[in-house]
Amino acid sequence: MLKYKFVLSAYAFALALTAVGLVAPAVAQIGPPGGMIYAHDMAYKTVATPTDLPNHGNFDAIYVLGEGFAPVSEVAPGDHGYNGGRWEVRIVTFTGASPMQYTNTEDIMAAAARGDIEIGDVVKRFQCPLVRN
Repeated sequence: MLKYKFVLSAYAFALALTAVGLVAPAVAQIGPPGGMIYAHDMAYKTVATPTDLPNHGNFDAIYVLGEGFAPVSEVAPGDHGYNGGRWEVRIVTFTGASPMQYTNTEDIMAAAARGDIEIGDVVKRFQCPLVRN
């Protein structure tokens, strides 16, 4: 029964990540889903772990830009205040500009201030590492 619950949890986690655009459909892939995330104009690899964390403790933001674009993190390993890969997912909606790949949060915040994008509330909390590409 425990093995069945784990498989269902892993399947649900992969579907949730696919829904927010963090990874390509990964249900049929062997091993955990992964992808790429930008932070400070640098690309990082990631391995998504099947976690769904409650709203307790410290988290860093990941901004999901939509299909075809890599998410952007506000911090990276080695930054002061980096919370070890504990993330809050926020969806970015393009409202006044064409969708584009951002690679740092300063540009995302500037676009939000101009009205080019809207940043949504937290939709998920999870844990995964960032590894320099």
